[in-house]
Amino acid sequence: MGSELTFRGGHEAQPASDSYSPKLPKRWASVTRPIGYLLREQRLIFVLVGIAIATVGFTLLPSSRPSYGHGHNLISNEYVRYDFESSSSTHKPVHERRFGLTNYNSGGKVPLGLKRKGLRIVVTGGAGFVGSHLVDRLMQRGDSVIVVDNFFTGRKENVQHHFGNPRFELIRHDVVEPLLLEVDQIYHLACPASPVHYKFNPTNVVGTLNMLGLAKRVGARFLLTSTSEVYGDPLQHPQVETYWGNVNPIGVRSCYDEGKRTAETLTMDYHRGAGVEVRIARIFNTYGPRMCIDDGRVVSNFVAQALRKEPMTVYGDGKQTRSFQYVSDLVDGLMRLMEGEHVGPFNLGNPGEFTMLELAKVVQETIDKDAKIEFRPNTEDDPHKRKPDITKAKDLLGWQPQVSLRKGLPLMVSDFSKRIFGDHKEAAGATTTM
Repeated sequence: MGSELTFRGGHEAQPASDSYSPKLPKRWASVTRPIGYLLREQRLIFVLVGIAIATVGFTLLPSSRPSYGHGHNLISNEYVRYDFESSSSTHKPVHERRFGLTNYNSGGKVPLGLKRKGLRIVVTGGAGFVGSHLVDRLMQRGDSVIVVDNFFTGRKENVQHHFGNPRFELIRHDVVEPLLLEVDQIYHLACPASPVHYKFNPTNVVGTLNMLGLAKRVGARFLLTSTSEVYGDPLQHPQVETYWGNVNPIGVRSCYDEGKRTAETLTMDYHRGAGVEVRIARIFNTYGPRMCIDDGRVVSNFVAQALRKEPMTVYGDGKQTRSFQYVSDLVDGLMRLMEGEHVGPFNLGNPGEFTMLELAKVVQETIDKDAKIEFRPNTEDDPHKRKPDITKAKDLLGWQPQVSLRKGLPLMVSDFSKRIFGDHKEAAGATTTM
């Protein structure tokens, strides 16, 4: 039996009312409401004034572009910026493929609203003499820099002025152990470069192999800092890049000479066999601030000995020759090479040639005219002559050294003087105060 709904109100059921219908939307409300909002409280005036200010600002202000100091005073980290000329190539650098960038030195102004995106760069040996100056330039350019150093010859003081900068990282690590990083470029400088150090710790090949493996994995461009020592005791003078050298493979210097030759071989094998983008620089004698004071190299030896009032030590008859480039010139050459389109190798050095006796006289003129010279027997396998032919670097990189020895040496002397005598002066000042 079905149930029924019984009305108990005592009246007849009322018919259901019509369904609810909202008010009809006003025509053109979507247009009039925004206009009304702008007209209230003078909002339109503020909008127009803002547009006018922005237009004037973009019209009058020059496009943003990193500025660089003029001069070569490395103590104040001011360098000259150059515009490079790069040859065309079918292979674009990894940072161009990744970010759609052209070289930072391509010339011209950056369009309004566009800035060069900084690269992520690792510098092995970045706390050392040359590496720290290279880091200064890269940081100044706006890149993010990762320094990898085991501090065998490097010093934290060389890069501590970058501590706190979010674009700077420092990793204590020996490159003979593998390292995993995501980077766009690798400057491989890690290697003891003076006889005192490389005879004690002759590591060269394994670190290069690890860094080449990193470059292959992440698609980074790799720059090897080789050396003029690959020419050994040269029979050709001056030395050009096509000269194969005259090296003693079992001598006391061979761990460095042959190590760098092997590093060049590995670099070219990775380039030809694995398609890694590589650059090779052969560095000649370099001097400047932040050199190790007692590393056994001739310029640092002479300067430190003259400042300490000790006799300057000349090995042999002093007639062997060397060529000396200031560190800012070298850094400029390395950056030009990395950003260019040529593999190399390239000689990077100053073709100005000095005998050891001539160098000693320049140090005497700069520091102490009464400084004495002391002769000692020559070391084994010491090259008799060393002078770079830099024609290739001039033609393809547009590079040549700018700082003469007499101009750069006083800057190095000032740095050495502070580091040798600074602690004594501070201690004396503290004693006087007490």
